[in-house]
Amino acid sequence: MKIELNQNKIFFNNGKSIEEIHPFWLRERVDGEEFLDKGTQQRLFDPSTMDAKIIIKKAEIKNGFLEVNFNDGVNSKLDINKLETEFSNKDTVIKSIPKKKWDSALKDVKNFEYKEDFYESKEMYDLLVSFYEYGFVIIKNVPTENNYIVKFANSIGSVRRTNFGEHFNVRSKSNPNDLAYTTLQLSPHTDNPYRNPVPCIQLLHCVENEVSGGYSTLVDGYTVTEKLKKEDPGAYKILTEVKVRFKFTDKKVILEDWSELIHLDDEKNFKQVRFSPRLDYVPMLEKDKLDKYYKSRKKLSDMYNSEKNRIEFKLESKDLIMMDNHRVLHGRTKYDPKEGNRFLQGCYIDFDSTEGRLRHLKRKFKI
Repeated sequence: MKIELNQNKIFFNNGKSIEEIHPFWLRERVDGEEFLDKGTQQRLFDPSTMDAKIIIKKAEIKNGFLEVNFNDGVNSKLDINKLETEFSNKDTVIKSIPKKKWDSALKDVKNFEYKEDFYESKEMYDLLVSFYEYGFVIIKNVPTENNYIVKFANSIGSVRRTNFGEHFNVRSKSNPNDLAYTTLQLSPHTDNPYRNPVPCIQLLHCVENEVSGGYSTLVDGYTVTEKLKKEDPGAYKILTEVKVRFKFTDKKVILEDWSELIHLDDEKNFKQVRFSPRLDYVPMLEKDKLDKYYKSRKKLSDMYNSEKNRIEFKLESKDLIMMDNHRVLHGRTKYDPKEGNRFLQGCYIDFDSTEGRLRHLKRKFKI
């Protein structure tokens, strides 16, 4: 990729095509002291109020900078490397981290060790990269006193409060409003599929775990759905097209939202899975289409519940797991409360928290 000049016109050559860069696009990006606040990186001018008839009177390339004189009297030096990062029109930090597919063969995922200066460390940067690669990460020795999970979450971003509160306690109790608060086995599922928007990231912090059961289980929705697309394109297609209604009912709230079980982005690539079969309601469709849908959902469910796709492990006291709730399904094996206490605390944060922290640390450590 490179910038080229021709008779005061500026072009972008990506090796496949050559396109002229609009003069106004460049004028919006002038960053001298009179145009850009250095502290906030916010413009000191409003480009939406400017006359769009901007032309370039003179342009030169010198020492990695594009020097441009515009017809409105503004002269500017623009960093070519900085400009080139914008030409793809795609995120160059988060989306450049490739997802790593995994199944039951996954063994050696690195655990991270909590320490006092953790949030501003290079290790936190490595942790966040690993999180985007695998969809989850485990941090050891996180303090458990005074609902520390809230402080941990707020040190990365901001807690996403729900009707369950700022945080919630996962332990067996009478008259639960969710099966998570029982001792029952929980099949792989994603949390809160009935919300709009669905919480992005779930944090679970183990305070006590004295029982022999109650193992945590994880399944990579990305791996499973990509496998389904390859093995049964018809099943994959209908599960990416039919929206189902997810519904949660409590004494003071009823939450509903509609979504496909496999949600794709604008380019038809994986974006999100929602799966909580105790809470979904399939709409009335033609009988033949429903026959196909139910068979496809059953196949997807069988894959999610297969031992081939699941990892299983026991969270110890002070372990904290951070999971991508748009990608990773989680569950739990059954346990006997007579054996002792099993007490976890949970909360949610959104992707802007981890994305913002990752970009900040990338800048801080010049990575």
